[in-house]
Amino acid sequence: MNEDQIKGVAKDITGKVQEEAGKLVGSKEQQIKGLSKQISGQVQKGVGDIKQAVEDSSKH
Repeated sequence: MNEDQIKGVAKDITGKVQEEAGKLVGSKEQQIKGLSKQISGQVQKGVGDIKQAVEDSSKH
């Protein structure tokens, strides 16, 4: 795993927690912020996945 993959997964998890916390307290704003973090994390992980694939293919 590379840095983008790790940070992406961490953002996704943080976003899920924030979204659920927003649901518990009835805060639409926190839910939206949590969803935004999840999307950002998934995109960053995707970038990391691509980088990893390129690195792996260049080794062969």
